[in-house]
Amino acid sequence: MVTIAPVRPEDRAEWLELMHGYLTFYEAQLDDATIDATFARVVDPGSDIHGALARDDDGRAIGLVHWLTHSATWTRSDYCYLEDLFVAPDARRSGAGAALIEHVRAWAAGHGSVKVYWLTAESNATARSLYDRVAKQTGFVQYQIAL
Repeated sequence: MVTIAPVRPEDRAEWLELMHGYLTFYEAQLDDATIDATFARVVDPGSDIHGALARDDDGRAIGLVHWLTHSATWTRSDYCYLEDLFVAPDARRSGAGAALIEHVRAWAAGHGSVKVYWLTAESNATARSLYDRVAKQTGFVQYQIAL
């Protein structure tokens, strides 16, 4: 059975391994200072970035999720943006991804958000098969300007 719990300072090594797996999956790189700052924000109770780990029956960290809330112009409440979701390759289809999403959904509902939303790569077929079961695809296309 998968269990979900907030990321704690003592989880750093396991979190870092999963974060590196996530970055490798997306063929992305972050400098050490950014990774350190991200972890510090995730474990800071006063931060606007939240994080949780999924653990298997043996207590091994097998997945991570990060999320934040923000104001929106189409509601008086907040939206919850699920920014990062990763499950270790050997733990995929274990229910960890769905459990992490449900953890964020429950947290967001309890904190007054009106929706949870996220992005993924169009080519991420494994994750999209889960997302299609637990959420509605909006049809919106993302654009960005690097600064």
